[in-house]
Amino acid sequence: MNKLLITNSRLINEGRIQDAEVLISGDRIEKVAASIDAAEGTEVLDAGGRFLMPGMIDDQVHFREPGLTAKGDLATESAAAVAGGITSFMDMPNVNPQTTTRDALADKYRIAADRCSANYGFYLGGTNNNIEEIKQLQVGEACGIKVFMGASTGDMLVDDPAVLEQVFEHAPLMVVTHCEHSPTIWENEAHAKSTYGENVPMTEHPKIRSAAACLQSSSLAIELARSHDALLHVLHLTTAIEMDLFSKTHRAEKRITAEVCVHHLWFDESSYEALGTQIKCNPAIKTAADREGLIAALNDGRIDIIATDHAPHLASEKNKSYFEAPAGLPLVQHALLILFDLAKSGSISHELIVDRACHAPADIFGVTERGYVREGYFADLVLVDPNKPHKVDQSNLLCTCHWSPFEGHTFSASIDTTIINGVVAYQNGKLSGVTAGRRLDFTRSR
Repeated sequence: MNKLLITNSRLINEGRIQDAEVLISGDRIEKVAASIDAAEGTEVLDAGGRFLMPGMIDDQVHFREPGLTAKGDLATESAAAVAGGITSFMDMPNVNPQTTTRDALADKYRIAADRCSANYGFYLGGTNNNIEEIKQLQVGEACGIKVFMGASTGDMLVDDPAVLEQVFEHAPLMVVTHCEHSPTIWENEAHAKSTYGENVPMTEHPKIRSAAACLQSSSLAIELARSHDALLHVLHLTTAIEMDLFSKTHRAEKRITAEVCVHHLWFDESSYEALGTQIKCNPAIKTAADREGLIAALNDGRIDIIATDHAPHLASEKNKSYFEAPAGLPLVQHALLILFDLAKSGSISHELIVDRACHAPADIFGVTERGYVREGYFADLVLVDPNKPHKVDQSNLLCTCHWSPFEGHTFSASIDTTIINGVVAYQNGKLSGVTAGRRLDFTRSR
Protein backbone atom coordinates (compact mmCIF):
# COMPACT_ATOMS: atom_id res chain seq x y z
CA MET A 1 0.00 0.00 0.00
CA ASN A 2 1.38 3.41 -0.99
CA LYS A 3 2.33 5.66 1.90
CA LEU A 4 2.80 9.42 1.96
CA LEU A 5 4.17 11.33 4.95
CA ILE A 6 3.48 15.07 5.17
CA THR A 7 6.07 16.74 7.40
CA ASN A 8 6.71 20.24 8.71
CA SER A 9 3.11 21.44 8.45
CA ARG A 10 0.99 23.87 10.46
CA LEU A 11 -2.19 21.83 10.89
CA ILE A 12 -5.50 23.70 11.14
CA ASN A 13 -8.02 21.23 12.52
CA GLU A 14 -10.76 21.02 15.16
CA GLY A 15 -10.27 24.53 16.47
CA ARG A 16 -6.47 24.42 16.81
CA ILE A 17 -3.37 25.32 14.84
CA GLN A 18 -0.35 23.19 15.68
CA ASP A 19 2.82 21.73 14.22
CA ALA A 20 2.01 18.26 12.96
CA GLU A 21 2.92 15.46 10.63
CA VAL A 22 0.36 13.29 8.86
CA LEU A 23 0.93 9.79 7.51
CA ILE A 24 -1.34 8.66 4.69
CA SER A 25 -1.67 4.95 3.92
CA GLY A 26 -3.60 4.19 0.75
CA ASP A 27 -6.72 6.37 0.81
CA ARG A 28 -6.77 6.91 4.58
CA ILE A 29 -5.02 8.93 7.25
CA GLU A 30 -3.03 6.42 9.28
CA LYS A 31 -1.43 8.68 11.86
CA VAL A 32 -1.44 12.30 13.03
CA ALA A 33 1.34 13.27 15.43
CA ALA A 34 3.96 15.88 16.23
CA SER A 35 6.62 13.65 14.72
CA ILE A 36 6.35 10.45 12.65
CA ASP A 37 9.21 8.23 11.52
CA ALA A 38 9.07 7.45 7.81
CA ALA A 39 9.27 3.74 7.12
CA GLU A 40 11.26 2.54 4.14
CA GLY A 41 9.43 3.21 0.87
CA THR A 42 7.34 6.06 2.28
CA GLU A 43 7.13 9.12 0.07
CA VAL A 44 7.77 12.34 1.99
CA LEU A 45 6.14 15.69 1.25
CA ASP A 46 7.78 18.55 3.16
CA ALA A 47 5.10 21.16 3.77
CA GLY A 48 7.71 23.79 4.50
CA GLY A 49 5.63 25.36 7.27
CA ARG A 50 2.56 25.75 5.06
CA PHE A 51 -0.93 25.34 6.46
CA LEU A 52 -2.37 21.82 6.24
CA MET A 53 -6.14 21.43 6.50
CA PRO A 54 -8.95 19.09 5.51
CA GLY A 55 -10.26 19.82 2.02
CA MET A 56 -13.21 22.14 1.67
CA ILE A 57 -16.59 20.44 1.27
CA ASP A 58 -18.71 22.68 -0.94
CA ASP A 59 -22.38 22.00 -0.27
CA GLN A 60 -23.67 24.07 -3.20
CA VAL A 61 -22.41 24.02 -6.78
CA HIS A 62 -23.91 24.05 -10.27
CA PHE A 63 -21.57 22.00 -12.48
CA ARG A 64 -24.12 22.05 -15.36
CA GLU A 65 -24.22 18.36 -16.25
CA PRO A 66 -26.26 16.85 -17.77
CA GLY A 67 -27.59 19.04 -20.55
CA LEU A 68 -25.83 22.40 -20.02
CA THR A 69 -22.27 21.34 -20.66
CA ALA A 70 -21.30 24.30 -22.87
CA LYS A 71 -20.99 26.16 -19.54
CA GLY A 72 -19.13 23.40 -17.69
CA ASP A 73 -19.39 19.75 -16.74
CA LEU A 74 -18.61 17.45 -13.85
CA ALA A 75 -15.07 16.80 -15.09
CA THR A 76 -14.00 20.37 -15.85
CA GLU A 77 -15.59 22.08 -12.87
CA SER A 78 -14.44 19.44 -10.36
CA ALA A 79 -10.89 19.88 -11.69
CA ALA A 80 -11.17 23.63 -11.08
CA ALA A 81 -12.51 22.87 -7.60
CA VAL A 82 -9.52 20.68 -6.79
CA ALA A 83 -7.19 23.48 -7.91
CA GLY A 84 -9.04 25.64 -5.38
CA GLY A 85 -8.66 23.20 -2.49
CA ILE A 86 -12.20 21.81 -2.67
CA THR A 87 -12.10 18.04 -2.23
CA SER A 88 -15.84 17.29 -2.17
CA PHE A 89 -18.90 18.95 -3.70
CA MET A 90 -22.68 18.66 -3.72
CA ASP A 91 -24.28 19.49 -7.07
CA MET A 92 -27.69 21.06 -7.63
CA PRO A 93 -30.62 19.60 -9.60
CA ASN A 94 -31.44 22.43 -12.04
CA VAL A 95 -29.82 20.74 -15.03
CA ASN A 96 -31.38 19.21 -18.16
CA PRO A 97 -33.13 16.90 -17.55
CA GLN A 98 -33.77 18.18 -14.07
CA THR A 99 -32.81 15.86 -11.22
CA THR A 100 -36.34 15.57 -9.87
CA THR A 101 -36.84 11.80 -9.94
CA ARG A 102 -34.90 8.98 -8.33
CA ASP A 103 -34.17 7.59 -11.80
CA ALA A 104 -32.67 10.91 -12.90
CA LEU A 105 -30.64 10.97 -9.69
CA ALA A 106 -29.27 7.49 -10.38
CA ASP A 107 -28.45 8.50 -13.97
CA LYS A 108 -26.49 11.48 -12.71
CA TYR A 109 -24.40 9.27 -10.44
CA ARG A 110 -23.71 6.98 -13.40
CA ILE A 111 -22.58 9.98 -15.46
CA ALA A 112 -20.25 11.10 -12.67
CA ALA A 113 -18.52 7.76 -12.09
CA ASP A 114 -14.77 7.90 -12.81
CA ARG A 115 -15.00 11.47 -14.16
CA CYS A 116 -14.79 13.70 -11.10
CA SER A 117 -11.52 14.98 -9.71
CA ALA A 118 -13.24 15.66 -6.36
CA ASN A 119 -15.70 13.57 -4.34
CA TYR A 120 -19.32 14.15 -5.26
CA GLY A 121 -22.92 14.03 -4.11
CA PHE A 122 -26.17 15.16 -5.72
CA TYR A 123 -29.45 16.72 -4.60
CA LEU A 124 -32.94 15.65 -5.56
CA GLY A 125 -34.93 18.69 -6.64
CA GLY A 126 -38.42 19.43 -5.42
CA THR A 127 -41.20 20.61 -7.74
CA ASN A 128 -44.91 21.28 -7.39
CA ASN A 129 -45.52 17.78 -8.80
CA ASN A 130 -43.00 15.28 -7.40
CA ILE A 131 -43.94 14.77 -3.77
CA GLU A 132 -44.16 10.99 -4.27
CA GLU A 133 -40.56 10.90 -5.51
CA ILE A 134 -39.52 12.85 -2.42
CA LYS A 135 -41.37 10.47 -0.11
CA GLN A 136 -39.64 7.45 -1.66
CA LEU A 137 -36.13 8.89 -1.42
CA GLN A 138 -33.79 6.72 0.66
CA VAL A 139 -30.98 7.83 2.97
CA GLY A 140 -27.75 7.84 0.98
CA GLU A 141 -29.38 8.41 -2.41
CA ALA A 142 -28.98 12.17 -2.19
CA CYS A 143 -27.30 14.76 0.01
CA GLY A 144 -30.63 16.52 0.49
CA ILE A 145 -33.80 17.81 -1.16
CA LYS A 146 -33.38 21.17 -2.90
CA VAL A 147 -36.42 23.43 -2.85
CA PHE A 148 -36.43 26.69 -4.81
CA MET A 149 -38.72 28.88 -2.72
CA GLY A 150 -38.07 31.73 -5.12
CA ALA A 151 -38.12 32.60 -8.80
CA SER A 152 -36.27 29.92 -10.72
CA THR A 153 -36.38 28.11 -14.05
CA GLY A 154 -39.23 25.95 -15.35
CA ASP A 155 -41.16 24.04 -12.72
CA MET A 156 -38.29 24.03 -10.19
CA LEU A 157 -40.09 26.84 -8.36
CA VAL A 158 -42.11 25.32 -5.54
CA ASP A 159 -44.76 27.93 -4.79
CA ASP A 160 -47.84 25.81 -4.01
CA PRO A 161 -48.43 26.20 -0.25
CA ALA A 162 -49.96 22.74 0.01
CA VAL A 163 -46.95 21.15 -1.68
CA LEU A 164 -44.52 23.03 0.57
CA GLU A 165 -46.38 21.69 3.60
CA GLN A 166 -46.06 18.14 2.25
CA VAL A 167 -42.37 18.51 1.44
CA PHE A 168 -41.52 19.65 4.96
CA GLU A 169 -43.82 17.03 6.50
CA HIS A 170 -42.57 14.04 4.52
CA ALA A 171 -38.97 14.82 3.49
CA PRO A 172 -36.86 11.84 4.60
CA LEU A 173 -33.68 13.94 4.34
CA MET A 174 -32.67 17.52 4.98
CA VAL A 175 -34.55 20.18 3.01
CA VAL A 176 -32.24 22.85 1.58
CA THR A 177 -33.84 26.03 0.35
CA HIS A 178 -33.27 28.97 -1.96
CA CYS A 179 -35.33 31.62 -0.20
CA GLU A 180 -36.68 34.61 -2.12
CA HIS A 181 -40.34 35.66 -2.34
CA SER A 182 -41.17 35.66 -6.05
CA PRO A 183 -44.22 37.99 -6.00
CA THR A 184 -42.12 40.66 -4.27
CA ILE A 185 -39.37 40.25 -6.87
CA TRP A 186 -41.85 40.44 -9.76
CA GLU A 187 -43.36 43.61 -8.30
CA ASN A 188 -39.89 45.15 -7.94
CA GLU A 189 -39.03 44.17 -11.53
CA ALA A 190 -42.17 45.88 -12.81
CA HIS A 191 -41.29 49.03 -10.91
CA ALA A 192 -37.73 49.01 -12.30
CA LYS A 193 -39.05 48.56 -15.85
CA SER A 194 -41.44 51.45 -15.41
CA THR A 195 -38.50 53.63 -14.41
CA TYR A 196 -35.74 52.42 -16.75
CA GLY A 197 -37.47 50.38 -19.45
CA GLU A 198 -35.33 47.42 -20.54
CA ASN A 199 -32.11 49.25 -19.63
CA VAL A 200 -32.24 48.58 -15.91
CA PRO A 201 -28.81 49.26 -14.33
CA MET A 202 -27.14 46.50 -12.33
CA THR A 203 -27.22 48.72 -9.27
CA GLU A 204 -30.96 47.96 -9.11
CA HIS A 205 -30.36 44.23 -8.64
CA PRO A 206 -30.21 44.28 -4.81
CA LYS A 207 -33.35 46.42 -4.79
CA ILE A 208 -35.20 44.02 -7.12
CA ARG A 209 -33.95 40.93 -5.30
CA SER A 210 -34.54 42.80 -2.08
CA ALA A 211 -33.86 42.09 1.56
CA ALA A 212 -37.62 42.04 2.14
CA ALA A 213 -38.06 39.32 -0.50
CA CYS A 214 -35.36 37.24 1.19
CA LEU A 215 -36.70 37.71 4.71
CA GLN A 216 -40.28 36.82 3.80
CA SER A 217 -39.23 33.56 2.16
CA SER A 218 -36.65 32.46 4.73
CA SER A 219 -39.11 33.19 7.53
CA LEU A 220 -41.66 30.94 5.84
CA ALA A 221 -39.12 28.13 5.42
CA ILE A 222 -38.22 28.27 9.10
CA GLU A 223 -41.89 28.35 10.11
CA LEU A 224 -42.56 25.23 8.01
CA ALA A 225 -39.51 23.42 9.37
CA ARG A 226 -40.52 24.11 12.95
CA SER A 227 -44.12 23.13 12.30
CA HIS A 228 -43.09 19.74 10.90
CA ASP A 229 -39.86 19.25 12.88
CA ALA A 230 -37.96 18.96 9.61
CA LEU A 231 -34.25 19.36 9.07
CA LEU A 232 -33.72 22.63 7.20
CA HIS A 233 -30.61 24.22 5.72
CA VAL A 234 -31.09 27.73 4.29
CA LEU A 235 -28.69 28.43 1.45
CA HIS A 236 -26.77 31.57 0.38
CA LEU A 237 -28.07 34.08 2.90
CA THR A 238 -27.39 37.68 1.93
CA THR A 239 -28.94 40.05 4.46
CA ALA A 240 -28.19 41.22 7.99
CA ILE A 241 -31.90 41.28 8.81
CA GLU A 242 -32.24 37.53 8.24
CA MET A 243 -29.53 36.73 10.78
CA ASP A 244 -31.93 37.15 13.69
CA LEU A 245 -33.78 34.07 12.43
CA PHE A 246 -30.89 31.78 13.34
CA SER A 247 -29.47 30.45 16.59
CA LYS A 248 -25.94 30.94 17.91
CA THR A 249 -25.89 27.46 19.44
CA HIS A 250 -23.54 24.82 18.07
CA ARG A 251 -24.68 22.99 14.94
CA ALA A 252 -24.89 19.72 16.88
CA GLU A 253 -27.89 21.18 18.71
CA LYS A 254 -29.67 22.62 15.66
CA ARG A 255 -32.27 21.32 13.24
CA ILE A 256 -32.21 24.59 11.28
CA THR A 257 -28.84 25.69 9.88
CA ALA A 258 -27.61 28.48 7.65
CA GLU A 259 -25.10 28.98 4.84
CA VAL A 260 -23.23 31.96 3.41
CA CYS A 261 -21.34 32.02 0.11
CA VAL A 262 -17.90 33.48 -0.40
CA HIS A 263 -18.96 36.18 -2.86
CA HIS A 264 -21.44 37.61 -0.37
CA LEU A 265 -18.59 37.87 2.15
CA TRP A 266 -16.34 39.62 -0.39
CA PHE A 267 -18.43 41.91 -2.60
CA ASP A 268 -21.05 44.52 -1.78
CA GLU A 269 -23.26 46.83 -3.84
CA SER A 270 -20.32 49.16 -4.55
CA SER A 271 -18.83 46.37 -6.71
CA TYR A 272 -21.59 46.59 -9.34
CA GLU A 273 -20.15 49.73 -10.92
CA ALA A 274 -16.92 47.97 -11.94
CA LEU A 275 -18.14 44.40 -12.43
CA GLY A 276 -21.77 44.77 -13.54
CA THR A 277 -23.43 41.53 -14.63
CA GLN A 278 -20.28 39.55 -13.82
CA ILE A 279 -21.46 39.52 -10.21
CA LYS A 280 -25.17 39.20 -10.92
CA CYS A 281 -26.35 36.33 -8.75
CA ASN A 282 -29.52 35.25 -6.97
CA PRO A 283 -29.96 36.14 -4.16
CA ALA A 284 -28.24 39.42 -4.94
CA ILE A 285 -25.07 40.84 -3.47
CA LYS A 286 -26.41 43.61 -1.23
CA THR A 287 -25.11 46.43 0.96
CA ALA A 288 -21.85 46.82 2.85
CA ALA A 289 -23.90 46.65 6.05
CA ASP A 290 -25.35 43.33 4.94
CA ARG A 291 -21.88 42.01 4.20
CA GLU A 292 -20.70 43.04 7.66
CA GLY A 293 -23.79 41.44 9.17
CA LEU A 294 -22.99 38.15 7.47
CA ILE A 295 -19.41 38.22 8.73
CA ALA A 296 -20.64 38.94 12.26
CA ALA A 297 -23.10 36.03 12.08
CA LEU A 298 -20.35 33.77 10.78
CA ASN A 299 -18.20 34.66 13.77
CA ASP A 300 -20.91 34.23 16.39
CA GLY A 301 -22.26 30.92 15.11
CA ARG A 302 -25.53 31.91 13.48
CA ILE A 303 -24.10 30.89 10.09
CA ASP A 304 -22.93 27.29 10.05
CA ILE A 305 -21.48 26.64 6.57
CA ILE A 306 -19.45 28.54 3.97
CA ALA A 307 -19.97 27.51 0.32
CA THR A 308 -19.61 28.86 -3.22
CA ASP A 309 -22.84 28.44 -5.23
CA HIS A 310 -20.43 28.08 -8.19
CA ALA A 311 -22.62 28.78 -11.22
CA PRO A 312 -20.67 29.28 -14.45
CA HIS A 313 -22.12 30.95 -17.52
CA LEU A 314 -20.42 31.82 -20.77
CA ALA A 315 -18.92 35.30 -20.99
CA SER A 316 -21.11 35.97 -24.01
CA GLU A 317 -24.19 35.31 -21.86
CA LYS A 318 -23.02 37.46 -18.97
CA ASN A 319 -22.19 40.37 -21.28
CA LYS A 320 -25.85 41.19 -21.86
CA SER A 321 -28.38 43.60 -20.42
CA TYR A 322 -29.79 43.27 -16.93
CA PHE A 323 -32.81 41.10 -17.75
CA GLU A 324 -30.98 38.96 -20.33
CA ALA A 325 -27.80 38.20 -18.36
CA PRO A 326 -28.10 34.99 -16.32
CA ALA A 327 -27.39 34.92 -12.60
CA GLY A 328 -24.33 33.14 -11.26
CA LEU A 329 -20.55 33.30 -11.25
CA PRO A 330 -17.62 30.83 -11.20
CA LEU A 331 -16.04 30.59 -7.75
CA VAL A 332 -14.65 27.14 -6.88
CA GLN A 333 -11.08 27.90 -7.88
CA HIS A 334 -10.81 30.95 -5.61
CA ALA A 335 -13.12 30.25 -2.65
CA LEU A 336 -10.45 29.29 -0.14
CA LEU A 337 -8.22 32.13 -1.30
CA ILE A 338 -11.08 34.57 -0.61
CA LEU A 339 -11.40 33.14 2.89
CA PHE A 340 -7.66 33.31 3.58
CA ASP A 341 -7.66 36.96 2.49
CA LEU A 342 -10.55 37.62 4.88
CA ALA A 343 -8.51 35.94 7.62
CA LYS A 344 -5.50 38.08 6.81
CA SER A 345 -7.66 41.20 7.13
CA GLY A 346 -8.86 40.03 10.55
CA SER A 347 -12.49 39.50 9.54
CA ILE A 348 -12.41 35.78 10.38
CA SER A 349 -9.88 33.29 11.76
CA HIS A 350 -8.14 30.37 10.09
CA GLU A 351 -9.77 28.04 12.59
CA LEU A 352 -13.20 29.36 11.61
CA ILE A 353 -12.49 28.78 7.90
CA VAL A 354 -11.81 25.11 8.54
CA ASP A 355 -14.73 24.73 10.92
CA ARG A 356 -17.34 26.19 8.52
CA ALA A 357 -15.93 25.12 5.15
CA CYS A 358 -14.74 21.62 6.09
CA HIS A 359 -16.02 20.31 9.43
CA ALA A 360 -19.56 21.73 9.37
CA PRO A 361 -20.65 20.41 5.96
CA ALA A 362 -19.50 16.93 6.98
CA ASP A 363 -21.40 17.14 10.27
CA ILE A 364 -24.60 18.71 8.97
CA PHE A 365 -24.99 16.47 5.90
CA GLY A 366 -23.68 13.32 7.58
CA VAL A 367 -20.73 12.86 5.22
CA THR A 368 -18.96 9.69 6.31
CA GLU A 369 -15.34 9.97 7.51
CA ARG A 370 -14.45 13.19 5.72
CA GLY A 371 -14.09 16.86 6.65
CA TYR A 372 -11.55 16.33 9.44
CA VAL A 373 -7.89 15.38 9.77
CA ARG A 374 -8.42 12.29 11.88
CA GLU A 375 -6.81 8.88 11.98
CA GLY A 376 -8.91 6.44 9.96
CA TYR A 377 -10.60 9.18 7.91
CA PHE A 378 -10.23 9.55 4.16
CA ALA A 379 -7.14 11.52 3.20
CA ASP A 380 -8.74 14.62 1.64
CA LEU A 381 -6.18 17.30 2.44
CA VAL A 382 -5.01 20.70 1.27
CA LEU A 383 -1.76 22.58 1.72
CA VAL A 384 -2.19 26.36 1.62
CA ASP A 385 0.81 28.65 1.27
CA PRO A 386 -0.06 31.89 3.10
CA ASN A 387 3.12 33.58 1.88
CA LYS A 388 2.85 32.93 -1.85
CA PRO A 389 0.48 35.35 -3.62
CA HIS A 390 -1.72 34.14 -6.46
CA LYS A 391 -2.68 36.50 -9.28
CA VAL A 392 -5.80 35.53 -11.20
CA ASP A 393 -5.54 35.77 -14.98
CA GLN A 394 -6.69 33.96 -18.09
CA SER A 395 -3.68 31.65 -18.07
CA ASN A 396 -4.59 29.97 -14.79
CA LEU A 397 -8.38 29.73 -15.03
CA LEU A 398 -9.64 26.14 -15.31
CA CYS A 399 -13.44 26.45 -15.51
CA THR A 400 -14.99 25.90 -18.94
CA CYS A 401 -16.41 29.43 -19.00
CA HIS A 402 -12.84 30.73 -18.63
CA TRP A 403 -13.58 34.04 -16.92
CA SER A 404 -13.64 35.23 -13.34
CA PRO A 405 -14.74 38.39 -11.52
CA PHE A 406 -11.32 38.19 -9.84
CA GLU A 407 -9.25 38.54 -13.02
CA GLY A 408 -6.37 40.90 -12.27
CA HIS A 409 -6.74 40.47 -8.50
CA THR A 410 -3.84 39.09 -6.47
CA PHE A 411 -4.76 36.95 -3.48
CA SER A 412 -2.34 36.85 -0.57
CA ALA A 413 -2.25 33.03 -0.42
CA SER A 414 -2.16 30.16 -2.89
CA ILE A 415 -3.19 26.51 -3.00
CA ASP A 416 0.01 24.46 -2.97
CA THR A 417 -1.26 20.86 -2.96
CA THR A 418 -4.63 19.11 -2.97
CA ILE A 419 -4.91 15.43 -2.02
CA ILE A 420 -8.04 13.41 -2.79
CA ASN A 421 -8.44 9.95 -1.22
CA GLY A 422 -4.69 9.81 -0.63
CA VAL A 423 -3.79 10.79 -4.20
CA VAL A 424 -2.07 14.08 -5.12
CA ALA A 425 -4.56 15.67 -7.52
CA TYR A 426 -3.06 19.16 -7.76
CA GLN A 427 0.38 20.51 -6.92
CA ASN A 428 2.56 23.50 -7.80
CA GLY A 429 -0.06 25.04 -10.06
CA LYS A 430 -0.79 21.89 -12.06
CA LEU A 431 -3.39 19.14 -12.05
CA SER A 432 -1.88 15.66 -11.76
CA GLY A 433 -4.30 14.20 -14.32
CA VAL A 434 -5.50 11.57 -11.84
CA THR A 435 -9.28 11.35 -11.38
CA ALA A 436 -9.53 10.35 -7.74
CA GLY A 437 -13.02 11.55 -6.76
CA ARG A 438 -15.55 9.10 -5.32
CA ARG A 439 -19.24 9.16 -4.52
CA LEU A 440 -19.83 10.60 -1.05
CA ASP A 441 -21.59 8.51 1.57
CA PHE A 442 -24.40 10.42 3.33
CA THR A 443 -25.85 8.99 6.53
CA ARG A 444 -28.02 11.74 8.01
CA SER A 445 -31.77 11.23 7.90
CA ARG A 446 -34.71 13.16 9.22
